[in-house]
Amino acid sequence: MATPIIMPKFGQMTEEASIVEWLKKEGDKISKGDVLFTVETDKSVMEMESFEEGTLLKIAVQPGVMVPVQSVVGYLGQPGEAIPTAAAPAPAATPAAPAAPEAGPTGGPAVAAADKPPAEAPAAAPGQASMPFKISPRAAAFARDHGVDPSKITGSGPGGRIVEKDVLAYLETRRKVETRGKEDEAPQPMSRMRQVIAQRLTQSFRDTPHFYVTVAVDMTDLIAYRNELKAAGKSYTVTDFIAQAVVLALKEFPDVNGSTDGKTVRRHPHVNLGIAVSLEQGLVVPVIPAAETLSLRELAERSRALAEKARAGKATPDELSGGTFTISNMGMMNVESFSAIINPGESAILAVASTVPQPVVRGTAIVVRQVMRITLSCDHRLVDGALGARFVNAVKQKLEDLALWKSLAA
Repeated sequence: MATPIIMPKFGQMTEEASIVEWLKKEGDKISKGDVLFTVETDKSVMEMESFEEGTLLKIAVQPGVMVPVQSVVGYLGQPGEAIPTAAAPAPAATPAAPAAPEAGPTGGPAVAAADKPPAEAPAAAPGQASMPFKISPRAAAFARDHGVDPSKITGSGPGGRIVEKDVLAYLETRRKVETRGKEDEAPQPMSRMRQVIAQRLTQSFRDTPHFYVTVAVDMTDLIAYRNELKAAGKSYTVTDFIAQAVVLALKEFPDVNGSTDGKTVRRHPHVNLGIAVSLEQGLVVPVIPAAETLSLRELAERSRALAEKARAGKATPDELSGGTFTISNMGMMNVESFSAIINPGESAILAVASTVPQPVVRGTAIVVRQVMRITLSCDHRLVDGALGARFVNAVKQKLEDLALWKSLAA
């Protein structure tokens, strides 16, 4: 009897997923460890390997079809083996609004999901062989996010595979056609990632009483020291220092690292630090678990590695969930200040603006200093004004303490 290929369950709360692309076709010989297909969840796109050897006897679920986890998506075995006659899994129902993902910083100002697939490929006509839909994961995500039906695109890649430049060319052609004498653009569907972002942000802002505390941080000395470290071959980003300062402050103020549902309070034993990463499709929040156990160098390395995985669309659901506090840094985007919406399941989020030269009064003199504004968004059910002010000033004090950084970066 043929062995079923099962759609895995990704994380505790993931209930459905879809195949982006089959990388093998029916009749192919399969070895253990071969990548069979790429699969999309609400959090990311991942490669799924085979745990068995054999021949791919049947593809039961085509790309783009959302099905429940643990569904059978294909069969593996020896040529001639009987394939069960059970029907393919029914596509998951599409709700009017996206189902609420798990609590935690897989969403909020950032959600999980790196690449998104396009609409389902056209079914083969009766009597016609079923052919896998040839489109790269990157092109699939780009097509989905721009509301493009990839079945209308001619691929220029190997074997007619659709690549990102094909989608770009199609969009440019369509734009030229649609703008001729057309005043109003037709509504475009939101990507799944954007739908989840919208749902989570609306839920958080509606259910969580937000208030905001902003302080100005003098970054002059720390930036000069960072430049010294860089010249000595020790490279750190400003975000690395902010992350370390936040971790130290959360150890002093554990209530800010807690969460509440309005009836109970949970104080988390570890600082699971989320750092928002911007993607073309939106934001994701990779999480560094037990960040309080890491040195400054380890924290910087872990943050960099997770950000690279997220941008490559390879972050796993576990790496995009379970956070207890989030940092959203827009310092590279030339903004004076901003406030962020708290991730569901957390009690606060720190918004970091750009560092800019500003006149500052020092004694009786006016000098130019490098100033960065940070804004703490707080859940007023758990963090009151005094606690929020003490916490954000603790972060400020640590960032301005040059002796601290010389001891940590030595």
